[in-house]
Amino acid sequence: MNNKVRHTWDYLQMIGVPKMPPRTSPFDPGYDPMTLQSHLEQSSHLISVLKISMACWQVAKEQATRQKIAAARRLNVRVCTGGGPFEIAVTFGKLPEFLDLCADIGVDRIEAGEGFTDKHLNPQEIIKFASDRGLDVQFEIGKKHGGTFTSDMVKQLIDQGREWLDAGAQQIVVEARESAQDVGLFDSKGSFDPKLADRFIEALGMEKIIFEAPDKSSQFALLNHFGPEVHLSNVRLEELLRVEIYRRGLHSDAFQHDHLRPKGPGA
Repeated sequence: MNNKVRHTWDYLQMIGVPKMPPRTSPFDPGYDPMTLQSHLEQSSHLISVLKISMACWQVAKEQATRQKIAAARRLNVRVCTGGGPFEIAVTFGKLPEFLDLCADIGVDRIEAGEGFTDKHLNPQEIIKFASDRGLDVQFEIGKKHGGTFTSDMVKQLIDQGREWLDAGAQQIVVEARESAQDVGLFDSKGSFDPKLADRFIEALGMEKIIFEAPDKSSQFALLNHFGPEVHLSNVRLEELLRVEIYRRGLHSDAFQHDHLRPKGPGA
């Protein structure tokens, strides 16, 4: 008599779904603490880094922000700030004060970037400032209002990304904003350019690149092209489980792709 399957992971292993590390960085655009905590309770094992995005956390009640970060820490989820507040702090000459605040509220990482400002940052200096406060750094490449990447732009962005990695940045984020349309690797209709995306991976490595994928179309396009190893960010928390079933080939569309579909019993 066959043993009964009593747990979800037992069943997934039976049909050939592999264990994999978390590779999605969802964002909190301003959820209330209880909503965020509920998502973390459900999906913390699927989250690589939680991004408290934009500047919402700076205008919410501070107690609520600290409560959310504490909940993430309790569940061993790392927390990163979005790049906008960083750029504003640099513009006004208040980067040390901004980093002090980030360290005090308990985040693990900051996102640096030049998405809507032109300050020509010194990577070594920025990373030292952050490191002195116990903070990691990820750097976002691409302009928020610069349109779709060209081949020449990609070369420059790869050079910039390599400079930040050499200085000690943990990962490089490829801009796609909240629309994945007429920005970065996505044209005005939202179509994905796989050849340009390949260049980032070839130059910097799969583990070092995070692609922003804010909607279903961009998420599925990146997973279809790169497979389950690709790192994604800007995924809304309520869409995280959909991304992760697609990553594991458990979505009907993903099941059509050999490199996503589970290998089956005995794999």
